[in-house]
Amino acid sequence: MALKCGIVGLPNVGKSTLFNALTSAKALAANYPFATKDPNVGIITVPDPRLDALSDIVNPEKVQPTTVEIVDIAGLIKGASKGEGLGNQFLANIREVDALVHVIRCFEDDNVIHVEGGVDPLRDKQIIDNELILKDLETLEKRVDKYRKSAKNGNKDDLRRVSFLDDLSKFMEDGNPARAFEVEDDLKELFDELYLLTAKPVLYVCNVDEASIQNGNDLTRKFEAHVAPEKAEVIQICAGIEADISELESKEERLEFVEAMGLSEPGVNKVIRACYSILNLITYFTAGVKEVRAWTVIKGSKAPQAAGVIHTDFEKGFIRAEVIKYDDYVHFKSEAAVKEAGKMGVEGKEYVVIDGDIMHFRFNV
Repeated sequence: MALKCGIVGLPNVGKSTLFNALTSAKALAANYPFATKDPNVGIITVPDPRLDALSDIVNPEKVQPTTVEIVDIAGLIKGASKGEGLGNQFLANIREVDALVHVIRCFEDDNVIHVEGGVDPLRDKQIIDNELILKDLETLEKRVDKYRKSAKNGNKDDLRRVSFLDDLSKFMEDGNPARAFEVEDDLKELFDELYLLTAKPVLYVCNVDEASIQNGNDLTRKFEAHVAPEKAEVIQICAGIEADISELESKEERLEFVEAMGLSEPGVNKVIRACYSILNLITYFTAGVKEVRAWTVIKGSKAPQAAGVIHTDFEKGFIRAEVIKYDDYVHFKSEAAVKEAGKMGVEGKEYVVIDGDIMHFRFNV
């Protein structure tokens, strides 16, 4: 599945450090602007305790988690929408991703320079938003000109489109991202067709110091209040701690380190799951002695589409899906026991896959 998240933010806020921790890759993380010129791309394993639970029951030969793709995009500065710095490249990279992970610096450290001369999360967010908004306004201007021409003939639909685009433009001219704009149902198709940069779903990651990892700080609290109207998720991590965890080789060492820091799990796990969520993805499982595996589908997918993720022939020749709910599988401890209890469902082409379903497909090609 080609859906991917892009890590964005000002230079020097911890983007590449987070990327390295997420992927265990070795992207350059340096204390100067534009350390990342070309985007780094990584494949991240999605942590899912349900996969571990199923594996403990089935004891398969192989366990295969699902993954999500993430891109570390070059840092942006003021003027990017006009090509300043690496602006054109930055904006092109953003167009290619489906959701954004916006890293915000929420810690003071004189040893780590800030391109704006001081730490201010609200200002930093607005710099990024403004550059993306300026590019989006160019897109809106071109589209509204097109509809204005046809609206002159009295076309009611085009008149409504013009009114909608004018309202959206005014909203964004006030510094608001498109994702915060209320769109009526019959105009959602038009809105989606605009492919606006600021319409992409966003996850805010506040990079804090070690002392603030548990409860945040004044900077994170102000930031959370500021972005509340966007209804976007905000996660706090200490990129430095995450980098240290990623350097440890064994799972046991990592768990010990996490517990010593007073955390329930590495912060990157929360980030990965949130990325998965904002991409509108869910997981279903297949479970057999040869392999227990997690598969990714878009939320709302029907059974044949889910089958097609395994192989196109499964979708073409789909007959039915045998479905076990995760809680039932864990409770009864085997497929046979689930069947005996009458808890296995037999579903047809219209069945909408639920996150956590354990599925077996019948097909004929």
